[in-house]
Amino acid sequence: MNAEKVTNYIVNWLKDYANKANVNGFVVGVSGGIDSAVTSTLCALTGLEVKCLEMPIHQDINQVTRAEKHIAFLEKKYKNVSSDKVDLTPVFEGFKSIMPTISDNEKVALSLANTRARLRMTTLYYYAGIYGLLVAGTGNKVEDFGVGFYTKYGDGGVDLSPIADLLKSEVYEIAKYLGIIDEIQQAAPTDGLYADSKSDEEQIGASYDELEWAMEQDQKNKTHLDFTGRNQEVFKIYKSRNNQNKHKMVPIPVCEIPDDLR
Repeated sequence: MNAEKVTNYIVNWLKDYANKANVNGFVVGVSGGIDSAVTSTLCALTGLEVKCLEMPIHQDINQVTRAEKHIAFLEKKYKNVSSDKVDLTPVFEGFKSIMPTISDNEKVALSLANTRARLRMTTLYYYAGIYGLLVAGTGNKVEDFGVGFYTKYGDGGVDLSPIADLLKSEVYEIAKYLGIIDEIQQAAPTDGLYADSKSDEEQIGASYDELEWAMEQDQKNKTHLDFTGRNQEVFKIYKSRNNQNKHKMVPIPVCEIPDDLR
């Protein structure tokens, strides 16, 4: 991949889309991870207004520190970038206090993790509304179209997705070209939605390199029977996630009424 050409293509695409939409620029949630760092930098390169938001909810201090350092890097380099920090922890705790719970702790934990993402989406759209901005998504191709590793109407609720056609490995190539700080480039990817700060690999059961391989094999119409050992295990993980999360990756189903019933 030619990182310079891909970067220029995405930046021009972003600029063209924003101009046609007659908006001022973009709002991006910055988490301290590689995807949001690359997305926010690409938006900054458009020269249009960019609002970077930190939205911590009981966030791990390392994630907060990386996010702050990245935003400082952007604000120093690009005059069109500004930032706000919105501590959503009290909002999240207030939400929890009025919600019912059940004995299945795993389901409760997952629902609350998704709630974090949806509170952030709501915050991003509030800023988008008052400043005339578009919400820029930070999902990559493996997350968005491979394993569906995102929250429906959470971090999946965006106006446009500048890096959703880039594999995770390609996001790292772009990050290196853009000079994203080393701490972010070297940090283990995490969604930051759980108190234990598990990495994406720990949650999914496979690394992004492995998932990219599985995605490629799936596109070749391979099945788990074509593989053995770890490869078979990874392929099964990929297919399980892909099938389970199809509802996120396809348009909302519409019950179309037959003409003869109208």
